[in-house]
Amino acid sequence: MSGCNFFQGSWIYDDTYPLYKSSMCSFIEQQFDCGGNGRTDRLYLKYRWKPQGCELPKFNGQDFLERMKGKKIMFVGDSLSLNQWQSLTCMLHAAVPQSNFSLQRRGDLSTFYFSDYNVSLMLLRNAFLVDLVKEKKGRILKLDSIQNGNSWKGLDMLIFNTWHWWLHKGSAKPWDYIQKGDKLYKDMDRLIAFGEGLKTWSKWVDSNIDPSQTKVFFQGISPTHYNGAEWNASKGTTCNGETQPITGSTYPGGSSPAVVVVKGVLSNMSTTVGLLDVTQLSQLRKDGHPSIYGIGGAKGNDCSHWCLSGVPDTWNQLFYAILVTNGKSKI
Repeated sequence: MSGCNFFQGSWIYDDTYPLYKSSMCSFIEQQFDCGGNGRTDRLYLKYRWKPQGCELPKFNGQDFLERMKGKKIMFVGDSLSLNQWQSLTCMLHAAVPQSNFSLQRRGDLSTFYFSDYNVSLMLLRNAFLVDLVKEKKGRILKLDSIQNGNSWKGLDMLIFNTWHWWLHKGSAKPWDYIQKGDKLYKDMDRLIAFGEGLKTWSKWVDSNIDPSQTKVFFQGISPTHYNGAEWNASKGTTCNGETQPITGSTYPGGSSPAVVVVKGVLSNMSTTVGLLDVTQLSQLRKDGHPSIYGIGGAKGNDCSHWCLSGVPDTWNQLFYAILVTNGKSKI
């Protein structure tokens, strides 16, 4: 395993896929249930990620739960964290369908609990990781402030994610000002703002997390497919109507600049953070989004989230692979 990079490879057809049927997950969010929302093509469900030079360990949900017995795992981030968390709960439930579970939602915190294994899988919705607060002047995104970090303490495993909300513009922009130090900005280069926010998060992790008690991961940048020019189609082409992945292991549109920012911040941390480097393998999956089979139906076109079953299942297979090989693969 030592010479293998799990995140480099290509998608191959596999008739044994998908790993579970979305209909088995009574708790699945409507926005990810593409089949339930009327998507009839099935080919997108039939692809398996094949790393170059090795095989991914087969996902074993019961083994995962045995390894995690008595532990608390928390995903912290936006709706892409929800996508991955929901995928993992479906994969585990499908592996042990007779096991008792409960699902509780309180505010921004959702907890999926397997009582037979005493395993808690939590999701804490938090779009920026740094603070977004309402003050007299308006909504302020504070790049060097994390007041909400107390709820991240005392966990056995944390999987963080942020990026998509940093790009919102116009009426979808969730802040009125960005604050750095004592200065307020009406707006700033989003990539620079993202980098500053991530540095604040990294300092929080380095100051507050004991690596012998808590494993930390960062869920890599999840790509969107709104511009067909990125995969050599016309600019007006989107994920809608796409039924197969891009062949090979190279995405014509190149990498996301946000990936460079993430890797730069992680490399400067004293705490070891495992990067689930899913960007490139997900870029190849222009076929895996809800498109018009998401929550908005034909009125919408969701090319940023992912259908379940689907691509996030592979993210969780990679997560499992890192855990069972004890980090021997390059992370």
